[in-house]
Amino acid sequence: MKLIKSLVAGLTAIVVASGLAVSAHATLITGMLNIAGTANYDKPIGSATMITLFENTHVEQGANTGDFASIAANTPVTMIAPYIFNPSTPNPMLWSVAGFTFNLLSTTIVFQSSDGIILTGSGIISGNGFDPTPGEWSFSQQKGSGTRLSFSGTTEALPAPDGGMTLALLGAGLVGVVAFRAKFAKV
Repeated sequence: MKLIKSLVAGLTAIVVASGLAVSAHATLITGMLNIAGTANYDKPIGSATMITLFENTHVEQGANTGDFASIAANTPVTMIAPYIFNPSTPNPMLWSVAGFTFNLLSTTIVFQSSDGIILTGSGIISGNGFDPTPGEWSFSQQKGSGTRLSFSGTTEALPAPDGGMTLALLGAGLVGVVAFRAKFAKV
């Protein structure tokens, strides 16, 4: 009888926790946003450490997905400079467009030479009534050398967490193990 009460109490706790996990699920941003424009660097691209000015920055046509899909091509994007990538420096509100913003937390230089640059970074996407969502930033110079070059950038919302269901299932498994052990400990 004691075992049954323990099992019922444990299962009740799991059901309540599962219900709270589902009801507390956030509305996160989904999808990918592609932008392009011109970047002015502090030095020639091979030794540059920052972008001092962004020009003609706009939403690219086509590959935008999820919550960014409805943003029209050529919509102007506001980008904040300087963008210091070496050393990695946070850039609050790196870009904003159509009610969305991206706060860059860190940057990694993937490749840099006199032929080009590729940067990646992580940050938080927010706006338009969604919960702040982790995102990944990718940036690459398209052509040329010198200090004024065209670029493309992509920001992608990272996959949403499972809302606590994994924890609830783990708890259910542990309750089962405890019940199994209690039953056979008396034998």
